[in-house]
This record gives sequence, structure tokens and C-alpha cells, in this order.
Amino acid sequence: MFKRCGVIKKPWFLVCFFFCVVVVFILELRVSNFPKNDNILEQIYKKDVSGYHLPSKESTSLGTWGSRKDLIVIYNRIPKTGSTSFINVAYDICKKNSFNVIHLNITKNSHILSLADQARFIHNVTNWNAKKPALYHGHVGFIDFQKFGVQPPIYINILRKPLSRLISYYYFLRYGDNYRPHLIRKKHGNKVTFDECVKLKNPDCHPDNMWLQVPFLCGQNAFCWIPGNEWALQEAKRNLVREYLLVGVTEDIPNFISILEFALPEFFKGASEHFASSLRKYLRKTNKKIEPSEETVREIKKSKIWQMENDLYEFALQQFKFVKNHMKTSENGTVMDKGIQFKFEKIYPK
Repeated sequence: MFKRCGVIKKPWFLVCFFFCVVVVFILELRVSNFPKNDNILEQIYKKDVSGYHLPSKESTSLGTWGSRKDLIVIYNRIPKTGSTSFINVAYDICKKNSFNVIHLNITKNSHILSLADQARFIHNVTNWNAKKPALYHGHVGFIDFQKFGVQPPIYINILRKPLSRLISYYYFLRYGDNYRPHLIRKKHGNKVTFDECVKLKNPDCHPDNMWLQVPFLCGQNAFCWIPGNEWALQEAKRNLVREYLLVGVTEDIPNFISILEFALPEFFKGASEHFASSLRKYLRKTNKKIEPSEETVREIKKSKIWQMENDLYEFALQQFKFVKNHMKTSENGTVMDKGIQFKFEKIYPK
């Protein structure tokens, strides 16, 4: 009986043995077709990184969003700082440089978003793939993406001397500008000069109205919007150096554009030349503006608000000059890229 069982099992054993022999033969055949090179890992490495290269003078972007198509730039523009002149350049060159420009319109011109709206804004910006790369602009305080666990975009901005900005806005509300000259502003017909306003201590020229650049860079926190708050000033400075790629100044917009052209060529390639040749360089220029008297200037500079706003402006100006000084300057005073000033060496293991 046991012999019969052995006879039955023997053919299955032979089949299994034959199958194993075939498998081993196939594996040996595949291995023999591998590249006959002792350093196969090196070949694989070279294949994987062959698409990477050091940036050239024409390609020096800080691709913080992983790839060109994902780049997001936010310009939370401050009123009466030359923002329309700058953003007009972006609108003019966006098609040529293949990026989108999107205006953020906030209800009732509020500069603050609710926590829910901040979350919705961040979700839309990061997931609206059909509109990437994109430059968003609007009059809104700094929004902290990292607070929501999201990789931050690239922030840029422009600041202006606080008293100059306030005076420009004061007369803008009365006389309008060259951008929409026929639009009637809310203070139209009011001919009280800024000097007279200060003497009369009217609310339109109160120093509290200068408290705008600090909160715009400070952000969406409650303390940012309390005029004269010291914490807000320090937070604005911290954000300026940590969260903003570049903060320019109104009196030097051409160099602000030039620096962006080299730092973000995906967006601003050709922007400097376009701005220089444009017949409408400076838009939204107030139609009528009367310079204040020395007495008025002295009075305004006594205020804590002016001192703090000016502190931020001087801080921004110093940082902007620092960036400029580390670039090359052409004969006409425009900053230029020096080209690559670094290299990789002593790379180990060999």
C-alpha cells in the first residue's frame, strides 16, 4: 500500500524539480543581460539626476513651491505707495511670461479676513492649479499660511515715507488721480488743505491715519491694528525679514522691479525694460497735492504713530539698500545681476 502511494507522488516531485530548473535558468538569463559595469549604482545615480543643473544667469529663480508651475506670489499692496504702477507692469507682461495675475477684492475694502476666510483663501490659492503660477494682489494684511499648516507663498511689498503717503491719500480723496480722472471721490469739493486740517485737528489728518504700513506687514492679529502698539511694530519687522522675499520703497520702484526680475524671472523677465519704456510709468498720481509747511511737518513728527511708522520705513529702506549693494550697478544706476558667485567643490565621497 505504501509502495503505491510512493508511485503516485513521484511524478509530482519531478514536475516541481523541472519547474525550479526553468525559473533558475530564466533568472540567470536576465542577470546576464544587465549592463556589464561594476558600478551599476553610479549609472543609476547619473540617470536620476541628469535633468538637474546649476542655474544659469537666465534661470535663477527660488523655486520654493517645488516647480515653476506651482509658484505663488502675494503682493498685499498698501494704498498710495505706487502699487498700481507696479501691478500694471505685471498685467502687461503676464501673458508673455505665462503666469496669472489675480486681484483679491475684499468686501467693504476691509484689510482683515475672518479666520474662516483666511482658511478659504489659503485653500483656493494652493489648490487652484488651473491658475498657477499666479501673482495675487490686494489691500489685505499679511496672512500667515504656516499657521494653517500650509507651505507659505512668496510675499513682496512696497513701503512709502509715512507722511508722504498720508498727504497723498488726503488729497487723493479730494481731487482724485490720473488713473480714473472723472471718478468723483468721497471728499470731492472739500478744499481744506492738509496744513489747515492739522491746525483744526480734524480727523482726516490725524496721525492715527498713518497706522497702515505697520499692520499690513504685521498681519491678521488683533494687536497689529491698535495704533501705536509696540508689539505690532516688532512683528512687522520680523515678518519683513523672514516672510517677505523683497520689500521695496516707492521712490525706487525701478530697482525694486530690477531685483525681482533676477530673483523671479518666471514672473518678471523683461519687466525692467517694459517699465522703462512705458509711457504710463506712474499711474494713480494724485491730481493736486500741496506740500505741507515746515510747521505742519514738525507737528506730525511729534506723534508716536509717525515715529513708529517711520521706524518701519527706515528699517525696510536699510534692508532694501542691503539687497541692492550686493548686486551690480550699471552706469545709469540700475541694479544688475552679478552672475553666479558660488560653486560646489570638495565633493565626497568620490
